[in-house]
Amino acid sequence: MLMRTDPFRELDRLTQQVFGTPARPAVMPMDAWREGDEFFVEFDLPGIDADSLDLDVERNVVTVRASRPELDQGRTMIAAERTRGVFSRQLFLGENLDTDRIRAEYRDGVLRLTIPVAEQAKPRKIEIARETERQAISA
Repeated sequence: MLMRTDPFRELDRLTQQVFGTPARPAVMPMDAWREGDEFFVEFDLPGIDADSLDLDVERNVVTVRASRPELDQGRTMIAAERTRGVFSRQLFLGENLDTDRIRAEYRDGVLRLTIPVAEQAKPRKIEIARETERQAISA
């Protein structure tokens, strides 16, 4: 049986493995949504030890770092598609979010960030002062 060879097939596979594809990112795929006065962001981090997670906030940039141990060199791998070593992802948040009150929770391989909307960014009513009595015009 003849098989057609593609010299770029392995390069394409490695590129997709390192950089991912739009449909399937290689590192930390995430979902983000808003419910009321809070934004939620969830990162998929299966198999990551919670102690290896690191979350930093500087101004309006949130950086999530994680690490997964390197593979045992004694193993003969058939497939190795999960990212190994240290990897990170940054989120650039709008000025209307309160980065001082971000909460983070890691459960079942999912890191969830809860980011509240800043008080100054919330819609508010402004009371209009009304003059109750007209002043008499003196001549």
